[in-house]
Amino acid sequence: MTAATRPRLAIVGAASLIGEALIELLRERKFAHAELHLLDDARDLGRPAAGEDEAARIGDVEGFDFARADVVFFCSRAAVAERYAPAAAAHAWVIDGSSAFRGRDDVPLIVADVNGGLLADAAAGGFAPGLHRGLIALPGSASVALATVLAPLHALAGLERAEVATFQAVSGSGRSAMEGLAAETVDLLGGRTTKRHSFGKQIAFNVIPQVDALDADGVSLEERRLLAETRRVLGLPQLAINATAVRVPVFFGHSLVVHASFTRDVTTAAAAGVLTAGSGIELVETVPPKLYPTPATEALQPDRVYVGRLRADPTRDRSLNFWVVADNVRKCAAHNAFSVAQILVNRSW
Repeated sequence: MTAATRPRLAIVGAASLIGEALIELLRERKFAHAELHLLDDARDLGRPAAGEDEAARIGDVEGFDFARADVVFFCSRAAVAERYAPAAAAHAWVIDGSSAFRGRDDVPLIVADVNGGLLADAAAGGFAPGLHRGLIALPGSASVALATVLAPLHALAGLERAEVATFQAVSGSGRSAMEGLAAETVDLLGGRTTKRHSFGKQIAFNVIPQVDALDADGVSLEERRLLAETRRVLGLPQLAINATAVRVPVFFGHSLVVHASFTRDVTTAAAAGVLTAGSGIELVETVPPKLYPTPATEALQPDRVYVGRLRADPTRDRSLNFWVVADNVRKCAAHNAFSVAQILVNRSW
């Protein structure tokens, strides 16, 4: 790739946790680009971008001409993506990490380690008639972690059902939620009554069995999203997924307990084999000193979804139980966006 053919990049939401992680990834991986435009809405204008020099200040997305970019990452709130992403997609590939377009059938939903092959057609000139050629949606972090692990197991034994409990870090709700956890923790350790509740209830030293709003049936929006997004990414529209999403007092790293049932016989040895060979996965064997992954240890070693506690379900045939941990900001969001861009750039330039 010559200097003249390197893509021009823009990051909308450059001041967000995911935007900062993406900037760091681009720098670490030496992603070749001609220009990098760092953008956000009015709240963060003029701030220096994390890890960048003083000259790299965040500009206003409202006045940006998207004809100046070839690939645009949206790491922003859904409202910002809804407002600006369609216009950007008229000029560039748009990789949207928000929830704005995940539910639209005419917008591809991509986990690079699972269904990234769909992007081959996109880079060659479009997915199919009627689809937004320039707009690509990314699933939520819990869905990315779940689909990444279930994909090779489905190929092995035919996935039939998954019972899932997610334990989600507060960073899934952004920087202010992390600051809220820190403030609550300091208050409580100091013997003071905490005055700030980012999630409606105390999160420090607590767990909250609700992520996002509850609907009339008592199911949370996050639980609905986990079902819909995992089905789409795996290409299994009838897959049974029963999910409970829980918020826990962890800064980074989503964890999942998964009970999976299959249509064909499956052994733990065979499952371990496909997980070890799976894209973006690391299996942590139950052998000292690493007995299993946790959010504060393996999950902070980025760019892998970690699996542990793999075992047969003693109560059901053709079933496995396992534990999943992944950095929700770095691996499941920023790295997925980066990997999608790599596929598009390598095929298009």
